[in-house]
Amino acid sequence: MRASHIIARATAVLTLAAATAAPAQEAPRPLGEVLDKYVRMSLESNLGLRTQTLEVERSLAALDAARGRFLPALALDARYTRADGGREIELPVSSLVNPIHGTLNELLAAQGQPPRFAPIEDQSFPLQRERDPRAVRGDLRIRGQSKREQILGGEQDTRLTLRQPLYAPAIPAAVNAQRSLLEGAQFARIAVARRLKRDVTVSYLDWLRASKTVDIVESSATLLRENLRVNESLFRNGKITQDQVLRARAELLEVEQQVREAQNLRDQARSFVNFLLNRPLETPLTPAEMGGEVSRATADLATLRAAALANRPEIEQSERGVRAAQSQVRIERADLKPTVSLGVDGGIQGEEYEFGRGRNFSMVSLLLNWQFFDGGTNRAQVRGARAAARQAEVRRDEVVQQIQLEVQQALDRLTTTSDSLATAEARAEAARAGFRIASRKRDEGVINQVEFIDARSALTGAELNLNVTVFNLLARQAELDYATVAGKLPLPEV
Repeated sequence: MRASHIIARATAVLTLAAATAAPAQEAPRPLGEVLDKYVRMSLESNLGLRTQTLEVERSLAALDAARGRFLPALALDARYTRADGGREIELPVSSLVNPIHGTLNELLAAQGQPPRFAPIEDQSFPLQRERDPRAVRGDLRIRGQSKREQILGGEQDTRLTLRQPLYAPAIPAAVNAQRSLLEGAQFARIAVARRLKRDVTVSYLDWLRASKTVDIVESSATLLRENLRVNESLFRNGKITQDQVLRARAELLEVEQQVREAQNLRDQARSFVNFLLNRPLETPLTPAEMGGEVSRATADLATLRAAALANRPEIEQSERGVRAAQSQVRIERADLKPTVSLGVDGGIQGEEYEFGRGRNFSMVSLLLNWQFFDGGTNRAQVRGARAAARQAEVRRDEVVQQIQLEVQQALDRLTTTSDSLATAEARAEAARAGFRIASRKRDEGVINQVEFIDARSALTGAELNLNVTVFNLLARQAELDYATVAGKLPLPEV
């Protein structure tokens, strides 16, 4: 028998069982319509998905930054320096040359020739431009030298610098790595969205199951209140003893406690659904009526595994991680190769900010950088990058194995739950018929209290079991859909 037909009949059973409960505040809507509504809301507002979307934006910015290295870099450099004294290089020429000149003059005098070599003073070279002494007040005498006056002033160097890479193998490798990371972040976002869809579906079904559980337990409490009333009437008429009345009251109190526990579980399930939707936890949820929207998948395990391996975003995310790691190996190896770039500098120099001949300058350079030895640091980094690439490949293979196992487990759980549904329905029908008979016997006073309470407990347990089985079937179908990437996902673009 098809699972959808079983679900339809079980839904009718649950509806009749909860008929005595308080009416819902909002008319039920089809389950598929309600689930689609909440899934869309979660994709728009969930904080976890929003975080992953920001990660995609960050990866996109990193890719743009890597691409920008292909283009020339233009910068403005300006420097103004002013110093007074202390920036002078002195050469002791007199101490080195004058003794030689003196010896040569003595030799010339011995030969009767006049001296030809005059004494030489020490030479000094200022590191800053000399300013016109008339441009400042006073004179600055450096190191007590006579007949030499100079003022050390300021100078400026303002230039535009252009650098254009011509050959840099690390740049395209970095672009490929960032592109793979961006694609991996995009697939990770899809994976998060699909997990969110599964979690919203399962959590809403948990809330719906808890709500039906409250209805069933409240229906049982209504029956026990009626049972207590009937037993009190029988006791007043002398047909039963007081212990049966006390037993009926104890059973009613126990079920009322179960009602409070069931309501607490329902409220917790509602809070979790609202948490996934990123809205106040006390927000009421829309009730839904179950139909044949969700039915058991008829494909075999091999087909489902093939669909999962072809469509699961986690596999593509792992594959992009492998590509990024391989690109990182190329980045590390690029440091062993030379880089060639073009440099253009142009600007002005001088004591003042002036333009024109003698002030403007320009330079064009071809820059080569090739590092021959770094103590083995780069080769070690290459080995580390290769190990990271192999690690990424192992993680990818592990993800593939996990997905295959996940599909098998989801299919097994769905099959088991589907097979249990027919048994749960038959059990509920039998318990319902037995309770009707026990109710008539109780009204006639021909059944003891223990037998009636046992019949009521069997009915409540059978209805709760059917309720759990039906919603477990729906949840297991949602898990299998997630494992095999079934159904569309209205995920907004970044």
